[in-house]
Amino acid sequence: MEPIVRSVGIADWVTILLFSSLLFVIIAKSVFYPRFLNFIILPFNNKYIFMYNKKEKLLNWFHVFFTLFLIINFSLFIFFIWTIFTETDSSEHGLGYLIILGILLLFLLVKFILQISNGFIFGNLKVFSEFLFKKISYLNYSAILMFIANIMLSYVVPASKAVVYITLALIVIINGIGWVTILKNHQKFIAHNFFYFILYLCALEIAPFVILRSLL
Repeated sequence: MEPIVRSVGIADWVTILLFSSLLFVIIAKSVFYPRFLNFIILPFNNKYIFMYNKKEKLLNWFHVFFTLFLIINFSLFIFFIWTIFTETDSSEHGLGYLIILGILLLFLLVKFILQISNGFIFGNLKVFSEFLFKKISYLNYSAILMFIANIMLSYVVPASKAVVYITLALIVIINGIGWVTILKNHQKFIAHNFFYFILYLCALEIAPFVILRSLL
């Protein structure tokens, strides 16, 4: 009987990224299990927002783990969109992912600093912190959809534009639910500061994404 040599393939960088990001979710679930259960039903039930909006807010490890999960999968999802619509081989352009990751990190950091700075300038840090908590919570939840889409685009249906469009639509819906929640819970504050709220939307919500799109 002749021995058969089996070659074990080395996991590519996309697989390593997906498994690394999944570790953050596993840690968050293991350490903060009750919080994770409330978070996983966020689009269908606001219990998570009401329970955790007033305490710990942004500075808690659960939020940090899911934000890291978001950053990895958000940048990878953008990378797949770029490779699909430019018909580029994703396996040969790991450097492109690193560039997108750097731009996204810089974008989110600058956006966060500007939003917190607005809270100090207008003397409403508490309200702006609540805004950020709710927005980031829904955005972090969107990372679950991005993770699923990244798996689909990596192993199931590579270069599928349908997966991209469906995922983008679901992301818009989930974050739209988040904005409806924000507007509903802070309608008195917004009504008293309507002009500044419009400026906030244009300067810190719409313009940054236009700039990010141009950079990418």
